[in-house]
Amino acid sequence: MNKKAFFMALTTIIIWGATFAAIRASLQGGYEAGHLVLVRYLIASALFLLYFMLPGVKFRLPQRKDILKIIVLGWLGISVYHIGVTFGMQTVTAGTAGMLIGAAPIFTAVIALLILKERLNGAGWLGLGIGFAGIILITIGTYGGPDLAVSGGVFFVLTAVVATSLFFVFQKQLLVQYRPIELTAYFTWAGTLPFFFFAPGLTESLANASMEAHLAALFTGIFPAAIAYVTWAVALSVGNAGTVTSMMYLEPAVAILVAWLWLAELPSAVSMTGGVVALTGVIIVNVLGRRKRKLSERAA
Repeated sequence: MNKKAFFMALTTIIIWGATFAAIRASLQGGYEAGHLVLVRYLIASALFLLYFMLPGVKFRLPQRKDILKIIVLGWLGISVYHIGVTFGMQTVTAGTAGMLIGAAPIFTAVIALLILKERLNGAGWLGLGIGFAGIILITIGTYGGPDLAVSGGVFFVLTAVVATSLFFVFQKQLLVQYRPIELTAYFTWAGTLPFFFFAPGLTESLANASMEAHLAALFTGIFPAAIAYVTWAVALSVGNAGTVTSMMYLEPAVAILVAWLWLAELPSAVSMTGGVVALTGVIIVNVLGRRKRKLSERAA
């Protein structure tokens, strides 16, 4: 992975890792899950609209042949993903959700293999396995056991994993034609529309929520929902889909650290070991696991 892709992906993962604690703080502070996703993406949509209206900023309108693809990917990567994560975290712990979301590179690598003809060698697949083992250790160490009972919450989060994996792979084809910020804005606007289903009762939810919950919701609307999607799109536009998304193995470690600082959840030695193992998996994928093929040639 080149330096730009690595830096953009790492920035995204740090922001997204902090989101788990912020979502929990908002839910515990009085927000309903549906109201939270609506508020987050009203904020993100407004930010992109303000940027679009700045003097000198020019957005290329989507080509007619791409409109349906942009709408569907917006629903997958924004609507389905965030409904799955937010509703899932009502009954699934942050560590379990982080582990399941961290499995996205496995799905992404398989989809990229089938659709984009990207390849990982033996070391790459070994790195994916090591990274997944690290995520399991993080979860076990944090919560005292693998909380993976089949429940509605787990189903929601697994749905989010599949949705985001498809989103990561298929948006890469569009990044050849559009700038990352343009594409992210279109995805955000399309993905926000289904959230209006949760509008009833929003004012009551806002009135009853704590100040911490409001600040957490504001954070999740500005940083994870807007800025991080742009940096992630930039990373995917200049890097390999499978190796870039392998960075998601670091997300549970970031989530644990932020939860420790924000919610006073102390990580155990096993969790720290899992973070090291996950990082090892990421390094193996990015340093040893990539077959040297030019992305521009494949895109062409």
